[in-house]
Amino acid sequence: MSTNTLIHRIVRPAVRRIAPTGITPNHITTLRLLTGTAAALAFAQGEALWLAIGGAIFILSMLLDRADGELARQTGRASVSGHRYDLVSDCTSNILAFIGIGVGVVPTLGLLGPLLGILAGAGIGALFWQLNALKLVELRPYSAWDDRFNADPDDALILVPLLVWIGAAVPTLIAAAVITPLAALWIGFTGSRAAAHGK
Repeated sequence: MSTNTLIHRIVRPAVRRIAPTGITPNHITTLRLLTGTAAALAFAQGEALWLAIGGAIFILSMLLDRADGELARQTGRASVSGHRYDLVSDCTSNILAFIGIGVGVVPTLGLLGPLLGILAGAGIGALFWQLNALKLVELRPYSAWDDRFNADPDDALILVPLLVWIGAAVPTLIAAAVITPLAALWIGFTGSRAAAHGK
């Protein structure tokens, strides 16, 4: 994954300001986990106002996701344990967000909502772990224009609150519940084949 995506550039000025303080990367990671959980709880309310609040908190949480690593690099505080904590926090936050959306759509989908939320969360979690922890497949940052607009694959999660805001929580949840587990299976299959062939 890249350390110079558009989101990294957005958070970099703020990180420079807090770098001289006593705030550590793990403090930011903890805040990422707390805001991710808060976003999921807001999504779970299912009402328009709470969905809007949840979306805003989720975007803040994504910015914090980039800020902790940026702070670690700027202050020379990168560590294996901090990186692991970051991975677990990011994965947990993303899983909880989809479960929260699933709970929030119970009035529309009934118990199928939480089930789809769990399925989407599991798929997101598996993909995240395969790409970030196991590194089964190395994905390069995507740039549609030039280097200034690089984006990592997980930056696509920024679309989740936007889709929820426009009232597309149900189709977003259904798509995530179908696509992410299939993508995780595909990456697991191709990654294990590549490993077996020594690539």
